[in-house]
Amino acid sequence: MTSTLRLILGVLPLAGLSACGYFDSREAHRAQIAMIGMTSNDLQACAGIPASTKVLNNTTQIYQYTATMNLPTASDSTIIPVQQLLNMTQVTLGGAGTTCKAVIRLDHDRVSEVHYTGDDDEIIGSDGICSIITRGCARQPEASMRKVSGGPFGPVSAFHSPAAPNQSTTATYNTQSGETVPNYTDPTKPVIVPRP
Repeated sequence: MTSTLRLILGVLPLAGLSACGYFDSREAHRAQIAMIGMTSNDLQACAGIPASTKVLNNTTQIYQYTATMNLPTASDSTIIPVQQLLNMTQVTLGGAGTTCKAVIRLDHDRVSEVHYTGDDDEIIGSDGICSIITRGCARQPEASMRKVSGGPFGPVSAFHSPAAPNQSTTATYNTQSGETVPNYTDPTKPVIVPRP
């Protein structure tokens, strides 16, 4: 076996794993746009029952979904140390995330914001693990979801989340926070001060 053939055989599995991370990341970021405006009933029909919920005020709730992906391990042989190559790639390039938490804000019973957190990056792209949570909605879109068109280069990226949409005042403030404002200019005063 020539050295070129060995190199190709060693790189092909890694390239395949990288491509999966890229497309998973794009799908997770596409869901951050497509799910905006979705009703809570449709959200639960395609993504399932949330792991936890929090009522913020009369009009706003937070749903949190959690998903974990088990990483497969490859057995090494004496000729091609696949697992060692995979471990070195993950250490060098990053990725190998296993857990995602999707934090979804609902305003007047409709999705108004989708955020991802956790160790959720794959080798290529960010938030790829989170596609596990949104996959049911992506494969069989609900009637209240937005259509997100675009080719391979838009409108979403595999490398960063789309911008968060503007939120209504009722979704971001409650009575207590409405009475105060942040102070970014005067370092001698507390960072949160009463509204003037």
